[in-house]
Amino acid sequence: MLKNSLLVIILLFPALSGVGQVSESVHAEISLMMISQVSQGNSYITFPTDIGNIEPLSFEGNLIPNFYLRRSKDSRLMGVLTPQIIIRMYQARSSPVRTPSYMPQITLYYLLNEKTSANKLSLYGRIAHHSNGQDGDFFLESGEVNTKSGDFATNYFEPGFILTNVNKRLKAYQFFKTSIEIHPNGWIQKELTGIYSQYRWHNAFSIFKLPIKNEGNTRLNANISLKGEATWMFGNVRNLDGTKFDRLNLSLTFYYHPKFMEDIGLFAQFYHGSDYYNIYFSHRLDVLRFGFMTEKLRF
Repeated sequence: MLKNSLLVIILLFPALSGVGQVSESVHAEISLMMISQVSQGNSYITFPTDIGNIEPLSFEGNLIPNFYLRRSKDSRLMGVLTPQIIIRMYQARSSPVRTPSYMPQITLYYLLNEKTSANKLSLYGRIAHHSNGQDGDFFLESGEVNTKSGDFATNYFEPGFILTNVNKRLKAYQFFKTSIEIHPNGWIQKELTGIYSQYRWHNAFSIFKLPIKNEGNTRLNANISLKGEATWMFGNVRNLDGTKFDRLNLSLTFYYHPKFMEDIGLFAQFYHGSDYYNIYFSHRLDVLRFGFMTEKLRF
């Protein structure tokens, strides 16, 4: 029943993203760079206090430096180079960092409507690589996946679009993103065929309590954001039935920026679904975590 309710909420995201739209006269100041920053995600590091069925970690770190390719700040077309890396340090002898996720990617964004519009529609396309930098056999002699040193690699492309609007009542900005992630045959490691989902439908809804200019031309404090994400995994995947919720990945992240912190804030996140950490994909996680997160948006 809980999973059914969560799915209904996720499916309502497109409708919610249109609630509270305001007229073109509102000075939203949402640039294509800001839209890309919401889409790319934020860097973070977790505390060693994860609650759930994940292995004990000292921390998980997600590093997302973005390099922008554009003619000017007002360009409607922009490229983003991102050498993303996710690492986990385990609470074990010698504190090992096992099989980091290397996820370099290039993304192109195009703003369809006028740059001065409060409500924006943007298209994007991404080509990405995901590997773990190992060269061992994928399977152990027992037939199990070799998570310690097994080689993992895949490549994919991801087209999608992003809707952006301003909620005047909440004094907040809203972003809805939907995309399809495709791992074509020939782009994916042969051992992954039939056990790794090659087609994934991503949806995300974000709301940011950010400063909107008022009549006095002053700025309101920005201090919180909320992001919900849902992914449905398609394709012929071993041990996954098309009607089961094992194909559904859910994430809910709450971010709070205290006044005494300048560039980082605190976050809490609940995640349910397949492990996103490269060769650990067959693990199922239900985990609540806390940590520090960067908030790159500047209004």
